[in-house]
Amino acid sequence: MSALTVDPAPGQEWDDLVRIWEETDAPEGCKVEIIEGIVTVSPPPSKDHNTTAELLQRRLYGVIPEDWGIYQTLGVSVPGRAGLYIPDLVVVPRAVATGPGNRVPAEEARLVVEITSQANANHDRVGKVHGYAKAGVELFLLLDPWHSGRPTATLYGEPDGGTYRVLDTVEYGEKLTLPEPFGLDLDTGIFPVG
Repeated sequence: MSALTVDPAPGQEWDDLVRIWEETDAPEGCKVEIIEGIVTVSPPPSKDHNTTAELLQRRLYGVIPEDWGIYQTLGVSVPGRAGLYIPDLVVVPRAVATGPGNRVPAEEARLVVEITSQANANHDRVGKVHGYAKAGVELFLLLDPWHSGRPTATLYGEPDGGTYRVLDTVEYGEKLTLPEPFGLDLDTGIFPVG
């Protein structure tokens, strides 16, 4: 199953897009996002995808401050790129994620993680990289088990003018270091491939 898109009418306002996003009745487990102004519905992630998120989340809990949380279904608003993403993991201060609503401003995220799926990997590799950078998200980790037959992990940081600097790229099996405040040497060999 591939992604289903809903194209907004020309000149559609951000609030209208968010309303469509909020009212989209997708099957349970599907991910509804706004990517470059288009409401997109993706199928539930695979077991390997979920296992990757769980393994990373387990390691992150050991290094984040007590007043931060790790969330798997929290919306991240990127209105400057007409986006409202649901990252596979997002780390934010708990105070930001508490209260009414189902989304936070992207600039509040300390780390976002996207794990590519075969059907819509380019959204994560291109559109979301630019969206998160434009919003000023400090760190973006892209786990890409579908990258040209060589699964890779890429850490982006130092957003400036809507562009990230690549801090590190490794093939699965190598270590990737998340800088402070995480200070985590991540063994990417633990993640399932494909």
